[in-house]
Order: sequence, then structure tokens, then C-alpha cells
Amino acid sequence: MLRPQDGPTRERRSLGGLWRLRLDPEGVGRTEGWWRSPLAAAVDIPVPASYNDIFPDVTVRDHVGDAWYQTSMWVPARWAGERIVLRFDAATHRATVWVNDTEVAAHEGGYTPFEADVTAHLRPGAENRVTAVVNNELTWGSIPPGRVEERPDGRRAQRYFHDFFNYAGLHRPVWLYTTPRTHISDITVVTSFEGMTGVVGYRVDCSGEANSVHVSLRDASGTEVAAAIGAVGTLRVPDVHPWAPGDGYLYELEATLSDTSGYVIDGYRQPVGVRTVEVRGKQFLINGTPFYFKGFGKHEDAAVRGRGHDDVLMVHDFALMEWTGANSFRTSHYPYAEEVLDYADRHGVVVIDETAAVGLNLNIAGGVFKSGKQVSTFSQHTIGETAQRTHLQAIRELVARDKNHPSVVLWSIANEPDNVQPEARDYFAPLAAEARRLDSTRPVAYVNALMGSPDQCAVTDLFDVVLLNRYYGWYFGPDDLAAAETELEAELRQWVEQYDKPIVITEYGADTYPGLRSAVPSPWTEEYQTELLEVYHRVFDRIDAVVGEQVWHFADFATAPGVFRVDGNKKGVFTRERRPKSAAFSLRTRWRKAD
Repeated sequence: MLRPQDGPTRERRSLGGLWRLRLDPEGVGRTEGWWRSPLAAAVDIPVPASYNDIFPDVTVRDHVGDAWYQTSMWVPARWAGERIVLRFDAATHRATVWVNDTEVAAHEGGYTPFEADVTAHLRPGAENRVTAVVNNELTWGSIPPGRVEERPDGRRAQRYFHDFFNYAGLHRPVWLYTTPRTHISDITVVTSFEGMTGVVGYRVDCSGEANSVHVSLRDASGTEVAAAIGAVGTLRVPDVHPWAPGDGYLYELEATLSDTSGYVIDGYRQPVGVRTVEVRGKQFLINGTPFYFKGFGKHEDAAVRGRGHDDVLMVHDFALMEWTGANSFRTSHYPYAEEVLDYADRHGVVVIDETAAVGLNLNIAGGVFKSGKQVSTFSQHTIGETAQRTHLQAIRELVARDKNHPSVVLWSIANEPDNVQPEARDYFAPLAAEARRLDSTRPVAYVNALMGSPDQCAVTDLFDVVLLNRYYGWYFGPDDLAAAETELEAELRQWVEQYDKPIVITEYGADTYPGLRSAVPSPWTEEYQTELLEVYHRVFDRIDAVVGEQVWHFADFATAPGVFRVDGNKKGVFTRERRPKSAAFSLRTRWRKAD
């Protein structure tokens, strides 16, 4: 799915700003037809943003069910005769959309875009109404999973199994845009090298009939370096400037459709970074050179905005990552806004791109393994065939959206699932196969929680890279860093012996209350966080198969309220307001020295 863009044949209009919001806890809006008229008893709500933290009202923060959004928009008269598309970059966790009185779209999944051709339903030169009902309920069939419980007093409460707040709403931009009736519907690029020559394979998909497709590739100065005719082909660039970590060099591929007279019907510009990714033995290679991940797990999370995209915060976060010396991050635990990947492309930041499949483990609560009898995660009564179908579609939409981003070097299809029970293999084998079918150019992985030893894991052999979340010295053996160092090294050496694969530690860290200091490091102090990270780093440096370290977490973030989460998760090396803790300076020393 191509992003909206302005150009000679296309025009876009942002629908961001203040919409009207009405919560529907009783779920009556659909039967009463709330989309047919202006929303009654509604309040102003900014888009994009989560609605949960904007109002000082617990019923808004903890709302379960439908939330109705509505806005009016003026469609330019000059758009008459054009194809007009309405696009939502994200609606968490599902949405149904009406234009005026007509339903035009329905979508499952809170972090990937969806759109509808609304040409037949709009009135150019007039005001039009757009209504979206966004539902935040998680079920055994959704990704991520959850269940809705009814309290004794009749209130409905959402139970979920992931350790971050279940923000909801229109988190990303909403667009109205035009294309010609005959138009470019998709572009796929795959890059490689022949010596010093860059090779760009491309495919241009079209809707409607056009006489010819012309493709031109320009360098950063705007000079054409290669061209071809045809919807499928290959471009060769002598003395190519590769895209590389720290060097986000981008070419621009412009595809145009023409009729028999040579008149340009449609055109689209696609950034291209020429690079390769490969796993070879225990190495992770970018452009044939071993790469070591230094960075963070992150969240789209901020005070008031919740998970709403904000360009200001995005640029500041990238600047802080550069300050620490980080070269990468993981989109934990869902696909991030496309603006984030665009920025990573332009600045040479490496990304592990993850689906929203978090919480597929009923034996974990708040990041901690439950004691006592283990329960079945994968079954016909819990996470089963419906969830697997939803998960497959989430992978398809992730790859379709992000396949052309050079910054994305690895697909992560799940975070901390149950990886021991035999049913896990039946669940994950089709998912890994589908990811590879969709994209053979990138490795595929899942993120492993400390649940069983390497020889007990039922799924690791299905994947290309071992991604591990480990909390020795925190959830396991807190306040004993000597034991943590011994146990971590022993386990990592087991992985090395069992699998000939590179290992990236995608989470490690400790909750830290900012400003809590101690001459003798103890849990929750800034000194303990720093010393724990240093213990892990010593182990990483002794094991060649470890090709990356991504600290959990970049910044403190919101979680469901509870006695084990005081104002959220505090594992950030920055506070939620982006003030550095002591560990941020320690990482800066390590990561910048490594350069």
C-alpha cells in the first residue's frame, strides 16, 4: 500500500485536528445509527492521539468498547472526476468507517493502515461527514489477545497480557487524497550488488490500463543514474552509494504511467536505499559487513498523547538515541508510524520491525513468570485458529507496508510467546513460512522469553536469528549481580552450542526510580541499573555469537495501574519526560567508544 503524496497527478489533504468524540460503553451507537447525523453529546478530541489520558476522567481512561469519532471536511470542487481515497494510518484496535451515510471500510488491527475508495460517496465542492467507530476490545482472536471481564457491579474491564497501557483511538494521521482513475497501486523494490554496481529490481503494479510504464532512478542530487521501460525490470547503478548504518543515503525511483500519446497519466516517487541483509553462521551482515546492534526497545508513548504520533517527540527521541551512540531500535511491540521508518531511512538507523503479537503467553504477568501450575496458551479455548488467522494478516500488512524501507533489516513476528508447549510449533510454523514467502530478502525471528532452556524451545529452529529478552539480576535473582553474570553467560553459551545462529539481546535492564541514589547499589537505584547493564555487557563481550544489545527500555512508559508498576514501567534509561538517568551516560560511554 503506497503512502499518500503530492505530485503532478496526485493531491493529499490531512484530516488531522479536532474531531468530535463520543464514548459508547453500552454499545448502542451501531444500532441507533450514530453515523447518520452529527454526534450528540460529543466532545472535542485531537487527532492523532489516544483519547485515554486527555481528560481527567477514569471512565475515559478505562473505557472498554466503541469510541465514535466524527469530523466534517470540505472536498474541493476540482477533485470532481478524480479517484478519491480516505486513508487511516492506524485505528486501535479495529474500526468501521462511514462517509456521509455509507459504510466504506472496516479493519482489524491497530497499527497498520487501511483505506477505501470513496469517490462514489463524496460530494466535491461541498461539506462531507466522516465517522469512525474505533473499538479497543481485545479477545482470544485479536492480536494482541485479551479478554473482557464483567465486574460484580456490572462494569466491563479489559484484561490483557502485555505490559504496556492499552491506549486506543486514532493514533496516526488521517488523509484524503486523489489519484487518477488509472493509477499506480503499488511499488516493490529489491536491492543487491554486483561488485561496485548497485542492482535495483523493481515491480510497478497498476490499476486500470496504461500503455507504458517508465522508471527513472535519481541520486541525492537529482541526477538520473538509471532508467528502464516496463512494469517489471532491473536498474543498474555503477559506483553506487550504498545505504548503510549511519549513512542513510537514498536514491529516488520515479515511476510514471503513460498513454499511447506519451501523456503522463500517473506518477509516484519511491525512496530507495541500496543495501543487502544476510545471516551467515553466527554473523548478521549488512552490505556484507558484520553489524552489531546497539540501541533500545522503544514504545510509542508520551504523557497526554498516549500512543499518538508526534513529529516533535519523534525527532527528539532520534536525537537522544544518536547522543547515546545507538544505531538501532526495535518497534516493540507493534509496527510504528511510517514517519518513524522514513526518518530511520534518512538517517541510517537500523530497525527490527515487529508485529503486535505480544501477550501470547498466559504464564507471564507484567513481565514476570507466574508460579504454580502452567496453563495452555495455545488451545481451542484460548489462542487458536482465529488468532492465527489474525496474526497471519498482521504479518501480511506489516510486510506490505514496510517492505521498501532500507532501515528495516529483520522481521520480528512475536514478542515473548509461549515457546515450550508443543502446540507452539503448529502455531508458528505457518507464520514463519508466510513471512519468508512475502519477503525472502530479510531474516525472520521472534523474541524469546526466559521460559525454557534452548533444548526445550519448540520453535527456534524455524527462525534465522535468536532474539532474547533476559532479566537475570532483576526478575530472576534480584540484588545478586554476581549470580546474574554467571547464569546469563551459562545460558548464552547453551544457545551457542545448540544453534548456529546470531544472538541479539532485545531486552535487558532494571526498573529505576529517577533520583534514587545509593553508595551501595540496590534494586530501583540509578547505580543498580547502571551496574546491571555493565554486568550484561561484560558477558556480551565474551561471546562472539552475540551480535547486538538493545536495552529495555529507551524511556519510562505507561502500563496498566497496579502495585507492581508504580506510575508505569521504570526501566527506561530516560524518564518519560526524556530526562537522562545515570545509565544513559554509561551507555553513551560504551557505545560511542565502540565506534
